[in-house]
Amino acid sequence: MTISLKTPLGIAVISGDKNGISKIEILDQEEFLPLEIPAELEDAANELAAYFSGELKNFTFKMNPSGTNFQKEVWAALNKIPFGETRSYLQLSKELGNVKAIRAVAAANGKNPLWIVTPCHRVIGSDGSLTGYAGGLWRKKWLLDFENPPIQQELF
Repeated sequence: MTISLKTPLGIAVISGDKNGISKIEILDQEEFLPLEIPAELEDAANELAAYFSGELKNFTFKMNPSGTNFQKEVWAALNKIPFGETRSYLQLSKELGNVKAIRAVAAANGKNPLWIVTPCHRVIGSDGSLTGYAGGLWRKKWLLDFENPPIQQELF
């Protein structure tokens, strides 16, 4: 089953079944927005809408992404990065116990099928730069700013 949901970043396409949500991606083009959301996808749609309205920081709906054991290990580590924080690929590799696996960690990060929910956007370069994001760097910047808005400085 698949549904489409309007978000500030484009149309979110949520796919899944009774076993959980298997894929969420954001598309630039307009997609058909169904009138009725199947029960199996309802929690994910509601939580994603709550996230974008600023009411939710942690997703709890049932997830079922398809990937290798290593990819799933990396995605589990991504899910431990708190809302509003970032990690570098190097830090993530160290947390997974293998600093030399940095390229494999980056590749697994890039294969994440649950955009936003499994927060691959929270992984940046060691120098603080925004590096690769399947949805485009502008979306990554938007998400990071949304989760950790800059503090307004007083002029006087």
